[in-house]
Amino acid sequence: MIKKNWKIISVVAISIVALTFVGCSNSKSSEEKKGADATYGEKVKYKITGIDAGAGVVQAAEKAVKDYKLDYTVQTSSGGAMTQALADAIKNKEPIIITGWSPHWMFSKYDLKYLDDPKGSFGGNEHINTIARNGLKEDMPNAHKILDQFLWTADDMEAVMLKVNEGENVKEVARQWITDNTDKVSKWTEGAKKVDGEEIKLAYVAWDTEIASTNIIGLALEDMGYKVTLTQVDAGPMWAAVASGDVDAIVAAWLPGTHAKYISDYEGKVEDLGPNLEGAKIGLVVPSYMDINSIEDLVK
Repeated sequence: MIKKNWKIISVVAISIVALTFVGCSNSKSSEEKKGADATYGEKVKYKITGIDAGAGVVQAAEKAVKDYKLDYTVQTSSGGAMTQALADAIKNKEPIIITGWSPHWMFSKYDLKYLDDPKGSFGGNEHINTIARNGLKEDMPNAHKILDQFLWTADDMEAVMLKVNEGENVKEVARQWITDNTDKVSKWTEGAKKVDGEEIKLAYVAWDTEIASTNIIGLALEDMGYKVTLTQVDAGPMWAAVASGDVDAIVAAWLPGTHAKYISDYEGKVEDLGPNLEGAKIGLVVPSYMDINSIEDLVK
């Protein structure tokens, strides 16, 4: 009788152990499946990594969240913090969604893609314009001519930005670019006369694009005899400064979308000299290894 009971107890014990292992195995499999099946929203914690609050691309991203009814938050930071987060994600091949714009050095360094925007929250292609204070043409006709003729490409700008991002001095990079592209620079200065120390003030916002373009045109003006002062400010004060005449010009106006508010606010108070770079763009950007292609995919 005792032996029979021991046999029963042994069978029950083995069954319990077996069930325990099966339960553990199923639990682990379930967790793995949950991770594999998680949406990109879950993986990025429903966060879009942005730049400084008030930037046009951030405002457009917030509009996209509403337009597409996304349960996401646009987390603002600095441009540097955003690109560092991107670098960290790519290093670990993790998903990330950022507010992006081009030209930008990150498109030269990483394999990235814009998400399609069928609702048009980010608008179409943009251009970067040169904006001068009223009266600059009469006061400084040669500087006005150079600024009016300033034109370069996205590839030009990205080449400068990438070297600066890699740690090279921006003025040294700008000087080398001008040395290597005398044919382009000569078109900017064509018909303009050299001056002897006339002062000119340029403002720019602290975006990699504008750091590159403002330093380039600043050196081109210096080579024509101008004493150039570059002042870094936020977008709002930058526009206000050129409208009030505190600075002479900016080469940093993203139109028609990003700086639409400012061009409207200061209509008639500034002179728009037209694009100095065509084919600019803003939108939501992801690493190419993420298998989504549209903002609509974030709804899932």
